[in-house]
Amino acid sequence: MLPPMTTASPPPIPFPTIAEAVRAHTDPDRVAIRFEDETYTWADHARACAQRAAWFTAVADPGAPPHIGVLLDNTPEFYFWLGAAALIGATVVGINPTRRGAELARDVTFTDCQVVVTETRHLSLLDGLDLGPANDHLVVVDDPASAAVLAPFADAPLPTADIPKKTTHVLLFTSGTSGAPKACILTQGRLMLQGSFLVHNMGLGDDTVLYAMMPMFHSNAIITSYVPWLVTGGTVAVRRKFSASGFLPDVRKYRVTYFNYVGKPLSYILATPEQPDDADTTLRLAFGNEGSDLDIERFSARFGVPVVDGYGSTEGGASISRSADMPKGSLGKAGPGICILDPETLAEMPPARFDTEGRLLNADECIGEIVNKNGAAGFEGYYKNDEANAQRIRHGWYWTGDLGYADADGWIYFGGRDFEWLRVDGENFAAAPIERILARHPAVVLAGVYAVPDEEVGDQVMVTLLVRDPADFDPADFDEFLGEQTDLGTKWSPRYVRITTDLPVTESQKPLKRLLRRERWDTTEPVFWRPAKGAPLQPMTDDDRTALLAEFARHGRTAALDVV
Repeated sequence: MLPPMTTASPPPIPFPTIAEAVRAHTDPDRVAIRFEDETYTWADHARACAQRAAWFTAVADPGAPPHIGVLLDNTPEFYFWLGAAALIGATVVGINPTRRGAELARDVTFTDCQVVVTETRHLSLLDGLDLGPANDHLVVVDDPASAAVLAPFADAPLPTADIPKKTTHVLLFTSGTSGAPKACILTQGRLMLQGSFLVHNMGLGDDTVLYAMMPMFHSNAIITSYVPWLVTGGTVAVRRKFSASGFLPDVRKYRVTYFNYVGKPLSYILATPEQPDDADTTLRLAFGNEGSDLDIERFSARFGVPVVDGYGSTEGGASISRSADMPKGSLGKAGPGICILDPETLAEMPPARFDTEGRLLNADECIGEIVNKNGAAGFEGYYKNDEANAQRIRHGWYWTGDLGYADADGWIYFGGRDFEWLRVDGENFAAAPIERILARHPAVVLAGVYAVPDEEVGDQVMVTLLVRDPADFDPADFDEFLGEQTDLGTKWSPRYVRITTDLPVTESQKPLKRLLRRERWDTTEPVFWRPAKGAPLQPMTDDDRTALLAEFARHGRTAALDVV
């Protein structure tokens, strides 16, 4: 995601490239990284980056792309390899540890990784996989044998080569919630520009203590945490993996002042037991995207910290600026060229209308795709994927793949991802507005809405509700709640409701809807459904599942169950 670029004039760019930023910070007395009980100074960081850069230069095939696959949790090693790559103009490929088998191998080989850097806990993921050239260069950072391989380069000097700004620093895969991931190109110059905007706009400085809990193979962590850390020369407290229960103890242990997020971490933290001293911390700012209005408000009130929720795409083709006078729930006001279009007719969608309580009244006619008609100067493309590049750039415009709507005054609101369109009884609508409504129910921590096949034609609405205690869910009470929501569209009421205490999510904490769609009602978790339109929710039995499958067969729709 992009930081909100609301400054009237461009911020100072202290370093033109990531390489220059790495070289600029070598102070032996300033703490750069805290990880568990380990501490690394900026001088330690520089030495580690130089060592790894020298080793890779020695073993790499100069005739192949200088790509380093990194399959690590959030650890100092991830930072060392990012810095090493930057110094010599190599590229880090962020490998997602939730990928498996052939898909994981494809991520490594498709991006031409010469080396894969991993740790013992992830070695089993690579068992039996053909990693191409990386088969001969597997670095296991917590294995003494790999340490011995790196040891001869321990005193290597910092490389001083002038690295061009257009050098690709990272290839980051899209999260994969909707299909095969694409490797997005992010150059050193673009990353430094974005990081400098964030530092400038958010008032970050060398006294900032960042908290890195989002996965480093994701753009949110790189753009809103790693690069600002390099720009400021502050301190980062690194968390191996996100933990809601570990959040506040870490904040206090490391005296964190700033953290970034994407997706649902605010929801999970808010679900932890509230304590009277929750606001007694060093936190000064939270910055992220895709937090719900309710979570942002509750988090800010409970922890006494401003939460800035922005909008921007990993690809860099569009951003929306925030301002102090923006209405509640808005992403901000779009600049020239940003509009909401019907992807089929190319017509601009009508303005959104709201009731006196701010509830959307005409979602069926106002939601379209967020498009930048000024082109895609910030979009650096996908690696070896002309088809995906063409999908993003059509008619000379940049299509974000995100849904949105705008009011009559030009304020933009997020409507969900393109994967989250549903079509029920001939009407298209988005999942995000339904999720916001369902999240109002007091028993619901998080709602994931997605389409499942109708036995005759089109889709039906299914939702998986993350709840604190399944015993608290009463279907009759939930139906009564739905009836009280005046902004719930007539087609939006869920036909299927799955109850869980362990919602499957991506490493970036987004509901894994592709998996939920595949499982549908075939799960051991409680599922409630409406056997007929307008019927009350009732528990779904095995006999119900058998009868429903027979209906799919009767209508010749069995194949629809294979579409995920």
